[in-house]
Amino acid sequence: MSENDKGVQPAAPPPPIMRRPNEAIGPSPTRIGNDALRLEAGRAAVWAAVIGLVILAIYISNALLVIFGAMVFGAMIDGGARLIGRVLKIGRGWCVALVLMLTVLFFIWLGFFAGSQISREAAELPAILNEQLVRLFSWMRAQGFEIEVADLKGLAGSIGSGVGTVTKAIGGIFGSLATMLMIIIIGIYLAIDPNLYERGVAWMVPEHRREAFYDTISHQAFTMRRLLAGRLVGMIAEGIFTWALLAIYGVPMAALLGLLTGLLAFIPNIGAIISGVLMVLVGFSGGTEMGLYTIFVYFLVQNFDGYVLVPLIAKKTVDLAPALVLSAQLIFGVLFGLLGLALADPLLAMIKVGLERRSARLDESDNLSRETT
Repeated sequence: MSENDKGVQPAAPPPPIMRRPNEAIGPSPTRIGNDALRLEAGRAAVWAAVIGLVILAIYISNALLVIFGAMVFGAMIDGGARLIGRVLKIGRGWCVALVLMLTVLFFIWLGFFAGSQISREAAELPAILNEQLVRLFSWMRAQGFEIEVADLKGLAGSIGSGVGTVTKAIGGIFGSLATMLMIIIIGIYLAIDPNLYERGVAWMVPEHRREAFYDTISHQAFTMRRLLAGRLVGMIAEGIFTWALLAIYGVPMAALLGLLTGLLAFIPNIGAIISGVLMVLVGFSGGTEMGLYTIFVYFLVQNFDGYVLVPLIAKKTVDLAPALVLSAQLIFGVLFGLLGLALADPLLAMIKVGLERRSARLDESDNLSRETT
C-alpha cells in the first residue's frame, strides 16, 4: 500500500532561497571603483567604437562608393525630371519615366547609328597610338635621350592595350558592367521618391538635429543637381565642338575622339589631359600640320570650357580649388580606381557644402547670442 493510501501527504519541495534587496553579493568583475579611471575607460570605449566604425567604413568603402555613385545618378535623373516638370506640368513619375526613356533612346541611337563607325575607329586607335609613341620616343632618342627602342615598344604596347580597354568600355565610364547596373538600379529607386529615403535617414538623426540635417541635405541636393547639370552641358559642348572641328579638317577618328572627349569631360583636369594626348597623337599620324591643328583644337575647346562654360556654371554651384580637386582625384583614383576618380569631384563638393552649412549655423548662433547679451 502506498503512502497516499495511508493518508500520508508527500513532502513539500523546499522554498527557494530569497535574497534581501540590500544583501551584498559582491562587486562585478567589470566594475571600476575609481571614478577618474572609470571616466577614462568610458572615453577609451568611445574612441574604440569610433575606430571600429572607421575600419568598418574602410572595409565596405567600395559598397559605399557605389551607393554614392547611385546618388549621383539619381541626382541626374531628378534634375532632368524637375526640368521636364516645369515645362510639361505632369506628375513626377511620368517625368522620371520620360527622362529614362530619352536616355535609353540616346544609347540606342549611339549603338545602332554611330556604333559601327565608333567601334571600327576604336579598333584602329591602339595601333595608331603605338606607332606615334614609337616615333616620338625615337625622335627623343635622336636628340640624345638614353631610351631603348625595345622598352619603348613595350611601353607603347601597354599604353595601347590600356587605351583599347578604355574604348571597349565606352558604354560605361565606370568600367564594370555589374557595378554600373547596381548604380543605375539604385539611382532609379532614389530618383522616383527621394523624400522617402530622406525621411528614413532623418528618422535616425536626433530630433534636435533634424532641422540642421534637412538644411544641409537640401543645400547638398541643390548643389549636386546644379553641378551635374553643368557637367553634362560641358560634356555635350566639348564632345560636339571637338567632333565638328576635327571633322572639318579631316582628322581621323573625329567621332571617336569627340565621344571620348565628352565622356572624359566628366572627370575635371585629368579627363582633359587624357583626351588632349589622344587627340594630338592621332593628329600627328596625318602629318605635322594636322598635329598642330589638333593642338589648336584642344586649346580652343579647353579655353572655351574654362573661360566661358565653367564661370557660368560656377556661379550656380560650389567653387572648388583646382589643386584640391586634382589631389582628391589622385587619392580616390589610387584607392578605388576609375569609379573613385569619377566621383571624387561630386564627393568633394558635398563635403564642402556640408562644412559651409555647419559654419553658417555656428555664425548664426554666435550672432544670436551676442544680440541676447
